Amino acid sequence: KSLVGCYEVACHLTGTYPHWWRGRRYTRPVRAWVCGDYGKTVRDTLQLKLLGSLQEVGTGLIPGEKIQRVVRATGGVAESVDTLYVTHISGGTSTVTFKSYEAGRLAFQGDVIDVLLLDEEPPADVYTEALTRTATKADAAVIMTFTPLRGFSDVIMSFMPDGVGSLTGDISPSRYLTVVS
Repeated sequence: KSLVGCYEVACHLTGTYPHWWRGRRYTRPVRAWVCGDYGKTVRDTLQLKLLGSLQEVGTGLIPGEKIQRVVRATGGVAESVDTLYVTHISGGTSTVTFKSYEAGRLAFQGDVIDVLLLDEEPPADVYTEALTRTATKADAAVIMTFTPLRGFSDVIMSFMPDGVGSLTGDISPSRYLTVVS
C-alpha cells in the first residue's frame, strides 16, 4: 500500500506519468505532504521509498536527477528529511514535506496543499485538519493507504454514505474506496 501511494506522489512531484496512467495529472509543480503515524515510520517507510537512503539519495522512486535539494529535519528523529525539492517536467519546482501524526493536529495547520498522502490511518482530528489543507484546490489529490486496524472509526465511517453502504467502489462523487482482501 505504502509503495503504491509513494509511487503516485512521485509521479505528481515530477509530472512524469507512465503511458497507461488514467488518473489525475499535474502539468505544473505541486506542493505535497507525505504523512504517517510516527516520525520513525515516516523516515523508514515513506522517506526511504521516495528518496532512497540519505547516503544514496535518488535511489528511491524519485530519480536522483530530479532531486534539487534535501532539507533535513532539525531535532526529532535522526536522518529524517523535512522538505524535498523536486524538478517538475514543466521546469518548475515541486515540494514535498514529511509529517507525522504524532506531532498532532496543530502541525497540520495553515498551508495549502495539492497532493496529500496519508499512510496509515490518521486520528480523526489530524485527518480533518489535513483535508482542510486541500479544500481550496479544485484539483487536489488526497491519497490514503492503510489497513483499518481501528475498525469502523470516524475516518472509515467518513467514506460511508450516511455511515452505511458498500465497502468498495464509488461511494461519493469525490471518493473511491478499494478493499483488498
